[in-house]
Amino acid sequence: MYKLSYLLSIMLLLVRPAQAQTIYVNASAGNDAANGKVETPVATLQRAVELAKTFKAGESVTIKVAPGLYALRDQVVIDKRNTDEAWLTIEAAVMPDDAGWKPAQMPVIQSISSNNNKTQFQHAVGLLIAADHVRIRGLKFVGNGNPEVQYYYPVIRKDSTLTGLDVSQCYFIGERNSTPIQGSIWAHGAGIHVDHCIFYGTKNALLLFNAIRDFSLKNSLIMGAYESAVWFGTFHEPFVFENNIVANSEYLFLRGEKTYPKYHFKNCLFTEMKHEMGYFGQKGAAPTDRNAHSEEHVTRSGKVLLSEVATNGLPQDYLNPLPNSAGKELNAGIFKK
Repeated sequence: MYKLSYLLSIMLLLVRPAQAQTIYVNASAGNDAANGKVETPVATLQRAVELAKTFKAGESVTIKVAPGLYALRDQVVIDKRNTDEAWLTIEAAVMPDDAGWKPAQMPVIQSISSNNNKTQFQHAVGLLIAADHVRIRGLKFVGNGNPEVQYYYPVIRKDSTLTGLDVSQCYFIGERNSTPIQGSIWAHGAGIHVDHCIFYGTKNALLLFNAIRDFSLKNSLIMGAYESAVWFGTFHEPFVFENNIVANSEYLFLRGEKTYPKYHFKNCLFTEMKHEMGYFGQKGAAPTDRNAHSEEHVTRSGKVLLSEVATNGLPQDYLNPLPNSAGKELNAGIFKK
């Protein structure tokens, strides 16, 4: 009987879910000398990520980000070892679908650094994802106004052997004349999933090049991309691209020259585009009529009308489609409910 009880105890330990940890960060009330508990938050994302690495690989960690402005003076390297079951999540303390949410409660991430990364060329990085299984939820990324920076990328994953990157309910807002974003998400590798995000005024929304597998973009809005909505590299397998709005942009998709991938677009609105499909060659981007993509319920008519700042300030649903906007039925935007 004793042996049976002992074996059952061991089995319960083996099947017990991994412990979850939470770290709290508050730009105005936090202190990086603190321990990151709810009563004693740290002040910076960098310190929160450092604390996350002190937990075991099998422990899920959630970094809760309080409302406020988080100025990044250097790239934040996220390299906590995670597993299939244990993820590192960086999310707003109050999410857009939570009761009583207001735009001012969304944490703002802004890099003010000069160039901080030399991979391939000089550029600036906000969050450098250097680990498997990372989630980013409910944050607003704005551009880098440092005059030394020509190319700024808020979220980057450079290692093509990594997997698991989920970005949900985030804003990426650039202004090409003052705080530009070269590419909102520049990522290699597998398991990239983006949903309910808004990309507004960025040069490129998504830059996806090497070893891309298991990719999806759903219920998202890309407005005013002045190079491309998506710049896609080597194509390995089908991806999910559905319930998206792309409007007022230079290109819908750019691909490598002399490649003819079989993309599939479903339940989307593409309107007021200068070009749709193109390739990037030695002379830069060029439109092309030779493509192998297929479409299902894709429309190209109508005007996208967004809720924008006016004399009354920031509206509750800013940069989301208005009720009378084309594509409203696609549920593309920051809210899931």
